[in-house]
Formats: sequence, C-alpha cells, structure tokens
Amino acid sequence: MIEDRADDWGPLSDLPGNPMMWLLILSELGIFGAFFVGYGIAYALNPVVFAQSQAMLDPWLGGINTIILVTSGLLAALALAARRGGHSGRAALLATIILGAVFLAVKAVEYAPKVAAGIGPETNTFFALYYLLTGFHALHVVFGIVILGIVAWKNSVANLETGTAFWHMLDMIWVIMYPLLYLLR
Repeated sequence: MIEDRADDWGPLSDLPGNPMMWLLILSELGIFGAFFVGYGIAYALNPVVFAQSQAMLDPWLGGINTIILVTSGLLAALALAARRGGHSGRAALLATIILGAVFLAVKAVEYAPKVAAGIGPETNTFFALYYLLTGFHALHVVFGIVILGIVAWKNSVANLETGTAFWHMLDMIWVIMYPLLYLLR
C-alpha cells in the first residue's frame, strides 16, 4: 500500500534540509541563469564597451572575494559536519557569517571609487549589468547571513543542511560570476 504523505516532495525529499529551500535555490538559479544569458547577449552585441568597462574592474578584489566566499563555504560544510558529529558547529558557522560580512565589505571597497568617479548603472550596459548582478548577489549574501544567524540560534542538523545549501548556492553563483565579469574578454 502506498502512503499519501503530506511531506512527500518527490525527488526533493532525498535532498538535505528543507525541500522549500531547494525550491528557492532552483528558482534563484533560474533567475541568475537568465541574468547570465542576458549578459552574454549584451556582451556579444557590444564587445568593445564591455572590454573597456571590464578593464576598469579590479580582478584582484574580485579574486580576493572569491577566496573569501569559497573559504566561507568550506567553513559552512565544516559546521554541518561538526553538527552531524554531535558538536554544535557554531564556531565554524560564526566564521562563515564573518566571512560573508567581509565579502560585503570588500564589495563596498570595490564599489566606492567607481561611484565616486560617477560610474554607475547608467554609465553603460556593462555597468548596468555589473551592478545588477553583483548587487543582486550581495543582497543574497545578506539574506544568507541572516539565514545562517537563525541556524546558529536554532542549531539542528536539518536547519544547518537548509542554511548551508543556500550558502553553497551563493558560492556557486559567485564562482560563475567572477570570471564572467572580471576575467573573460
């Protein structure tokens, strides 16, 4: 006899954490994917402006932020492993949150001279997409920090699985975004 369970999410049931988070992650991946396709089309239509504008970015700051975010993802995974092992994992989770805040601070340091020089979303298509993509990602980092803060307070394996799944999505998005915006010409 097949049981009709209200908590049966089909293939999502086997994923770690809450299936609702996975629905959110899938929808966010779709949104970022659409942004990346739009960026590619805009780049193909105006490669000279994109190349000139990309040259104004600091790939070192973007690279530092990549290291920061990937390290924070490692710490989130260590927090989950610690929690599964019977420890709280809160120290690694707190370090993840701190690195998320450092990521945002580095992004602010990167934005500041551009904004001071009058380079904003209205400058050209590249900078409109640059601020849209990096700003939207930064808002997700803020949201991720809030989620991880709640998870640190309501510390359970399921909550950690849910929170770290979202955080790893942020890592993955940035690992795609960094070369796209800063390196590929």
